[in-house]
Amino acid sequence: MSLTLEDVKRIANLANIETSLEESTATLEKLNGIFSLVEQLKAVDTTGVAPLSHPIAALLPEMALRLREDVVTESNHREHYQKPAPATQDGFYLVPQVIETE
Repeated sequence: MSLTLEDVKRIANLANIETSLEESTATLEKLNGIFSLVEQLKAVDTTGVAPLSHPIAALLPEMALRLREDVVTESNHREHYQKPAPATQDGFYLVPQVIETE
């Protein structure tokens, strides 16, 4: 994937950022460089490579983070927490609309 100068200008416009032609061109080169690097990373065959909790674990296994099991330790208190709310529906808090839509 690569971007064009028009893409960079559109992104800058969406972000409400004013850029000169030189800044847009420099940004285009940097973004396309990043996309090129991502494409190179995608091309690497990682079949059989176990995911690491931290990159240091590949070099120093004793320094790897000790991860706890991902288990639920708390019970569901939703009903209790929503009792004092002025309005709820289907487990969600209802709030007044604050953004006007056209």
